[in-house]
Amino acid sequence: MPPAIASVVVAVGIVGLFILDRDRRSSHTSKALGIPVVWLLIAGSRPVSLWLQPGSRVTSADGFNVEGNPVNTVVFSALLAVGLIVLVSRGRQIGKLLQANWPMLLFFSYCALSTIWSEYPGAGFRKWIRSTGDPVMVLIVLTDSEPAAALKRLLARTSFLLLPLSVLLIKYYPILGRAYSNGWELMYTGVAQHKNTLGMTCLVLCLGFLWRFIEDYRTKGKPHWRRHLLADGAILATGVWLLWTANSATSLSCFLMMTALIAVTSLSRRDRKLAVVHLIVATLISLSLYALFFDAGGGLVESVGRNPTLTGRTGVWRQVLALAGNPWFGVGFESFWLGTRLQTMWNNNVGFLVNQAHNGYIEVYLNLGWCGITLLAVLIVTGYRNVIIAFRRDGQLGRLKLAYFVAAVIYSLTEAGFRMASPIWIFFLLATTAVPKPSARLAPTLGKQVTPSSCRVPECEGVS
Repeated sequence: MPPAIASVVVAVGIVGLFILDRDRRSSHTSKALGIPVVWLLIAGSRPVSLWLQPGSRVTSADGFNVEGNPVNTVVFSALLAVGLIVLVSRGRQIGKLLQANWPMLLFFSYCALSTIWSEYPGAGFRKWIRSTGDPVMVLIVLTDSEPAAALKRLLARTSFLLLPLSVLLIKYYPILGRAYSNGWELMYTGVAQHKNTLGMTCLVLCLGFLWRFIEDYRTKGKPHWRRHLLADGAILATGVWLLWTANSATSLSCFLMMTALIAVTSLSRRDRKLAVVHLIVATLISLSLYALFFDAGGGLVESVGRNPTLTGRTGVWRQVLALAGNPWFGVGFESFWLGTRLQTMWNNNVGFLVNQAHNGYIEVYLNLGWCGITLLAVLIVTGYRNVIIAFRRDGQLGRLKLAYFVAAVIYSLTEAGFRMASPIWIFFLLATTAVPKPSARLAPTLGKQVTPSSCRVPECEGVS
């Protein structure tokens, strides 16, 4: 099929997906939802500057500093500014949310403080300003009049664009949708810059649509359930195909594990759900740790098509730790992969051009030291508490948040998951952000999910 005809077919398909998903009788979300949609579209693909230069690829160490590009700076600054205006207009909701999420505030505050001792304070602070856009977008979704509906539409609007376009680029526009690694191995990148980035985007969106598919199936018999199910199934199948094609072992493994998590928590009896949740979470994390770090023979890793070195990651870990700065405070927020250290890693030629530690925890340690690791641990522990509270209050939405939380924790064992403008990080924040119980007067502004009659226990003080 000629590329022009394929483009028309995909465009018609995208329009068809939006039509199938439409439901005029459902609650209306704020028009401000378009801001996090655009933010996620960029985070899940590639910087705007690279879209304006078709076929361009990073070929030097300086090329990774795309945050300094004026086009990207203008786009992200505009989105952040408009997002902040929206949050200011929502007043008291935001104040209560910030008070309830002190671990997140503390973590981001320390990130800002760390730019003081960075070798590149200007670049570090600029990156920190951009990083605040992630919680801003999360808060826009959570303070919508219907947070659950806003989340569904965020998933729909990004998935209906990114996933079909990735298929189109891979199949018919190889200069945009394919690339070669350092070893001249063909990679299928789709709308992203790298196969692992495409895999991460597919992981996040596929989990959301797996959840939507299950929930829409349970509405069997209600108006429009068939076309909603058709849209969910089509986009889920597309995402799974892209996961398999991208051959990103981390994302594919996480998706399979989270599918099992969602399935089991959906089927278990209500009075056993919490016990099942804790057991499955502990099992999945323990199994991942064993396979990656304690399986001497590497049998589990090899079963997903990777060698015991995790495709060179163990070598990267040794080299970056040798270049680490102050062990307590790190080298400053997002400052490790700048200047001479980045060039040194490229000169060492570990087998691929690297600009991350391929481990989220090591990445935090390099930039923020043990203080950053401690604050991240607090964020994870309190985040898990919030997710469990959400699961107890609303099993449907809670299981999706649980899947995003566990996926981020496991994904970050071999990729830099706790990194700004990363889809897995954005949805980790969305899953773990606590939303305080509204008063009777404010309840209508926070949606119908939480009402005084449904909040008779202390656990209602968590995630909505």
